[in-house]
Amino acid sequence: MPAITVENVLVLPRVSDPGPAAPERSVVSVTTAPSGFEGEGFPVRRAFAGVDLRHLDPFIHMDQMGEVEYAPGEPKGTPWHPHRGFETVTYLLDGTFRHQDSNGGGGLITNGDTQWMTAGSGLLHIEAPPEELVASGGLFHGFQLWVNLPRSLKMADPRYQDIRAGQVSLLTSPDGGSLIRVIAGDLDGHPGPGVTHTPITLIHATLEPGAQLRLPWREDFNALVYTLAGSGFVGAKKQPVRLGQLAVFGSGGALTIEAAPQQESRSPKLDVLILGGQPIREPIAAYGPFVMNTKAELMQAFEDFQAGRLGTIPAGHGPGL
Repeated sequence: MPAITVENVLVLPRVSDPGPAAPERSVVSVTTAPSGFEGEGFPVRRAFAGVDLRHLDPFIHMDQMGEVEYAPGEPKGTPWHPHRGFETVTYLLDGTFRHQDSNGGGGLITNGDTQWMTAGSGLLHIEAPPEELVASGGLFHGFQLWVNLPRSLKMADPRYQDIRAGQVSLLTSPDGGSLIRVIAGDLDGHPGPGVTHTPITLIHATLEPGAQLRLPWREDFNALVYTLAGSGFVGAKKQPVRLGQLAVFGSGGALTIEAAPQQESRSPKLDVLILGGQPIREPIAAYGPFVMNTKAELMQAFEDFQAGRLGTIPAGHGPGL
C-alpha cells in the first residue's frame, strides 16, 4: 500500500493534540462491509452498507476497490455510465486507472493519485485500466467515494480535479507514530489540495503498530473511520476494528484511533480513511448513478440520459449502457 510516504515522518509538521478539554467523540457503531462486484466484475467492499444515511450525510456511497492481484488479462473497469447530482472521488493506492467522460475530461491516475469529478448537471463517464495493465496484470487497490451536492449545486457545471500524490499535505502526530495525508479539506489548519463544493475533510492515515492518533475535529462535521488494512481500536473505549469495517462517531471535538501492537505480516501497519463533512440535511432521492432531491428530479435525470442530454460517447469508444 504505497500511496505516498516519507522516509522520516519526524520532519513533517505535527497535528496539535486536541487536549483533555476537547470533548471526545464516542463510537456510535462499527459495521462490516459486505463484498460484491462492480462494473465489469472487479471486487469491492460496500463500506457504507447498513449505515443510516443520517450518519453519513453529506456522503452517499463508498466502495473499497480490491485489494486484488490481477493475472494478465484480468484487470477490469466499468462501462460507460451516467452521473448527475453529486461528486465522485477516486483515490488509488496501488495500480493505474484511466478516466474519460463525454465532455472530453478525464485522465490517468496511479499510486496515491486522486481524481475528483463533479458530475453536477450530468455527463457520461468510463473508468478502466489502461491496455498495458490489462496485458501485464498487477496489484489494484483504491476506493471511490460519492459526495452529495446541495440542491443549489445539483445542476452545477461538471468539472475535474486531478490531484497527484505529491500534492497532498503530509503531517504526523505529536509522537511521530502516524503518517497523515490530507487529500481535501482542512486538518488543524493544514489544508489539502482538493477543492470541495460541500465542506468535507478527507484523510488517509497510516499508524505504526501500537501508535495512537488523536485528532482535533470540527464539531459541525460528522466523523467516519474506515479500516483499509490492519487492525486497531477506535474511540476512548477502544472499540476493535479491522479490515473492511466502518466506525461511525458521535459528536465532539476530538477523535481517537489506535493501531494494535501486533499486526499481520500482510498488513504490518494500520491504514484508515478518516472522513467527515458538514451535513446537508436535504431530502435524498437516489437510484443507480443519480442522486437528486425528489423522485420527479430522479425521473427527469433518467429521461435526460435516455434522450442523450447528458452527453454522447466519443466516436470509437464503444456502446453505452
